[in-house]
Amino acid sequence: MSHLILATNDLAEDVLRQSGVANLALGFYPRFVWRKLPSEEQLLMGLERRSAKHCNPGDHWLDDVCRGSVEGFGTRDIGFFELCAKFDSIEIWADPLPNDQLVLVWLLDLLRPYKEITTKLSLVHTDDKVENYAPESVAKWKLPTFKVIDNHLVTASRAWQAYRADTPEPCFDLLMTDLTILPRLRSALIAVLEELPDRVTGLGASEMDLLDFVNDGNTDPRRVGEARWLRDVLDGSDAQDALIELAEHPVQPILLGDPSFDNEDRYFGRSEWKVTLTELGRSLVAREDDLWRHNPIKRWWGGTELTNERLWRWDRETRLLVAP
Repeated sequence: MSHLILATNDLAEDVLRQSGVANLALGFYPRFVWRKLPSEEQLLMGLERRSAKHCNPGDHWLDDVCRGSVEGFGTRDIGFFELCAKFDSIEIWADPLPNDQLVLVWLLDLLRPYKEITTKLSLVHTDDKVENYAPESVAKWKLPTFKVIDNHLVTASRAWQAYRADTPEPCFDLLMTDLTILPRLRSALIAVLEELPDRVTGLGASEMDLLDFVNDGNTDPRRVGEARWLRDVLDGSDAQDALIELAEHPVQPILLGDPSFDNEDRYFGRSEWKVTLTELGRSLVAREDDLWRHNPIKRWWGGTELTNERLWRWDRETRLLVAP
């Protein structure tokens, strides 16, 4: 019996591959938070058999796997659906973090029309990040597996299409429905909704964490830009992007780095450079001002484009969505 595991991030993929719990372990690790979503066409193209369309690094879904890693089942040029057809059983191992849950619903929505794949598909929901454990420990795990049924696929499709919608309302409305078939999805959606601009300050929850961290006396930009002490929504790259964006507003809440540099070394290459709060930053920490009263916003949240004229917000006290 040939067995394939699909992981929802690259670090879990590495641990699962080394654990030897499957003939093959592969990961999917697009970032669906803190950036504009790829189009459905882009996502599908990445999963096709390699062709001239995949001309840039990262265009093909197997670009980052080691040579020979799919030996016995194909080459690094194989398409995703073609590879899945070669296995007798397939498991999706989904970490509990919000981006992993978004990857999970994307995968299930993607596979929904392929009955020949979904009939051999099961889910494994982890309580913690797989990357936190040694491969030999993971090899001994006896986690429950859940055979994918139509309700999994329907719920995942609703969630994925809601996240891609041009307002956050469908995602918020999902919270009023039964999502227990995907047990980590509700908390993931709440965490992502909390990244919308706050009703008072205009800051998402992770942005507020960044400012609070600086306010507590942490001034090294590399330390501040780490994600491991933040909420579990942003990764390290997202956190650095958020920090840079805060520093590049016309009216800045923070001062960061040396403006004579025009690349990432400007911010994260010199430990002697400090992150400091401006007057606006201190007012935001005190919840006495609104970032977007002073600055233009053009940002994406899922499929929603946020602008000053179309600024959806989150009320952290009532946990309600606030329309523009």
